[in-house]
Amino acid sequence: MEITELTKEQVVSICATPEDHFHDCKSIRISPAKLTKAMSAFANADGGELIVGVEDDGAWGGFPTVEGANGHLQAMESLFPYGSEYSYEFFEHPTLGTFVLRVIIQKARQIKVASDGKAYVRRGAQSLPVADVEELRRRKGLSTHETATLNYPPEEITNSETIIGFMLEIVPETEPEKWLRKQTVIVDGHPTVAGTVLFHDEPQIHLPKSGVKLYRYTTSDDQGSREQLAYDPMSIEGPVIDLVYKTVEETVRQVEQIPLLEEGRGFTTIQYPRETLHEIITNALIHRDYEINDDVHVRIFENRIEVQSPGTLPAHITPNNILDERFSRNPMVVRLLNKFPDAPNKDVGEGLNTAFAAMRKLELKDPVITDTGTAVVVSIRHESLASPESRIVEYIKARGSINNREARTLLHRPEADRSIRRLFAKLEASGVIEKVPGTNKSGTRYRLMGSVSSDQESSD
Repeated sequence: MEITELTKEQVVSICATPEDHFHDCKSIRISPAKLTKAMSAFANADGGELIVGVEDDGAWGGFPTVEGANGHLQAMESLFPYGSEYSYEFFEHPTLGTFVLRVIIQKARQIKVASDGKAYVRRGAQSLPVADVEELRRRKGLSTHETATLNYPPEEITNSETIIGFMLEIVPETEPEKWLRKQTVIVDGHPTVAGTVLFHDEPQIHLPKSGVKLYRYTTSDDQGSREQLAYDPMSIEGPVIDLVYKTVEETVRQVEQIPLLEEGRGFTTIQYPRETLHEIITNALIHRDYEINDDVHVRIFENRIEVQSPGTLPAHITPNNILDERFSRNPMVVRLLNKFPDAPNKDVGEGLNTAFAAMRKLELKDPVITDTGTAVVVSIRHESLASPESRIVEYIKARGSINNREARTLLHRPEADRSIRRLFAKLEASGVIEKVPGTNKSGTRYRLMGSVSSDQESSD
């Protein structure tokens, strides 16, 4: 059990924390059963922080002993029996000697139900009961609209040019209808949403908002207006595989028309890594929520590209863990698209990592991922990182010293990359850094010239 004694300033800061979408404060008088409502709400939304021991007026009102919170902890354990979706610690008041309980709740993979048998969700500073549990299941990825059937003749996909071309390459000995039924993209004589977006030549006939809208704005403002549009929004339609390649090609074409004035070179054009555009657009199309009646939107600004995909991040996925965790809202679309000869999602599960790596290779800032509550927006900014030398110096200023391994991590360089040694040599020759005395060979560390460092440990 972790107990931290606070300073008076930290007490003031905790008591002044406003209640919002990610924070809630409760009195110690709240019953454990009522506490599970707030916990359910955070777990079913985006996660959050719960403080037990702060009154509604912001006054500290902690437990006399940590044992006084046992009932609340038992309620947490009943809601999160495996203990992996929450953590807690106690804060002790420096003069009163009483304790508040801080609980960190993660976005849960499953729907979490409070002690009253109802599911709650966080909206602003409120924990509200869920009116439509099936909608919540879909938002969390527990159910998917890709399996829903559509009311049109199956011949529209069994005889489409898309499926015929696919079958000739993949399973030429099998009839399309038999194969499609086996893959359950035709169910009870009706094509599913997944079958439609994958194999119909014109899916937008039956799913009008399953295409892409592309915009080109002549501004770098946070929001583009109609007056700043270079032309009317462009509609891109077709099956998913065509949408990916058409959208990437058109985006690249539009970006190449944006002039960039570089000192000593005159006007050039902005360059974004094609891998980044390809992977982010692919992800937007295959992981979108098809029950939401909206297209994928690609907005090209003077200094960035925004890709907006309908639907929130599913299950336990958040902007912070999306590069490390895996969860597919539309597993059938992902799996069958991967079977195409020129599949845009060949490296399943690694797309975004590839996108980020391509930006870093060009020394551009990482894309920014935002979950708006109704859509996921990825902003790809054409902003250079600081020079490698400057980033090394700033790292040393913040931490005292640096070694080869830490520099590789900082600059996203592979282990076999010897450029780090050259950077150290350049900075050392310029009189900016020096070796930390007592460190050598693989354990060599560097500090700013003339500084005194206590960080003499050997690593790498």
